[in-house]
Amino acid sequence: MSWSDYRKPLRAINFICHAPQAKSVSLVGDFNQWNPSSHPMKQMPDRSWLLTVELKHGHHRYAFLVDNVLTLDPKAQGVTRTDKGERVSLVPVS
Repeated sequence: MSWSDYRKPLRAINFICHAPQAKSVSLVGDFNQWNPSSHPMKQMPDRSWLLTVELKHGHHRYAFLVDNVLTLDPKAQGVTRTDKGERVSLVPVS
């Protein structure tokens, strides 16, 4: 990592998952090594799930883990694949 990487500001990104019947939803992605316990989401009064995460500049692969099922974000900017070939969502941060 170069010195400029440390100085780049992080940007707060809101992730919203519409899964009103879900018992648990977490955000997994390349920013947390796809760890399901790293970013649990909170259910809102409208029964959607919300989490705000600060991410570095660049493109990030992610998905929602809805009751342990990997789920694409229908509002994502794009779709790509993990290193294992699983389809996941893509968010650009600038």
